[in-house]
Amino acid sequence: MIKNKDFREKTEKLFSDANFIKELGIKVKNIDAGLCETELVIEDKHRQQHNFIHAGVIATMADHTAGAAGTTLIKEKEEILTIEFKINFIRPAEGEKLRCISKVIKAGRLITVAESEVYSINGGREKLVSKAMVTLTPVEME
Repeated sequence: MIKNKDFREKTEKLFSDANFIKELGIKVKNIDAGLCETELVIEDKHRQQHNFIHAGVIATMADHTAGAAGTTLIKEKEEILTIEFKINFIRPAEGEKLRCISKVIKAGRLITVAESEVYSINGGREKLVSKAMVTLTPVEME
């Protein structure tokens, strides 16, 4: 159930106002009620010592995109915060881009649960590289 008619604008601000997310380069590709999709063009700064995409980059993308999906379902004066997340890395991520799709599984008054899937894109082919379960809570802000 949509509680804020301006949920798209509010969700987009999560990316434009978050300095760390801007520094990483994560961009919004799609927003809908209970859903957010993001993309990241890979640069050298995103790679770890073995030239794979760093797990911290993937985890940040999964977490922030899940928070954005949760934000689409909260009230105008609320913000959403992560309480906990678990991530499984399925294979090393390599390629030119990452794409994350997050969907809210359950939006409750106190607890929201979202699932994030992160894909690496290499030569036009996508591979699932991680899956995360993210527990969020809406917090009333003044």
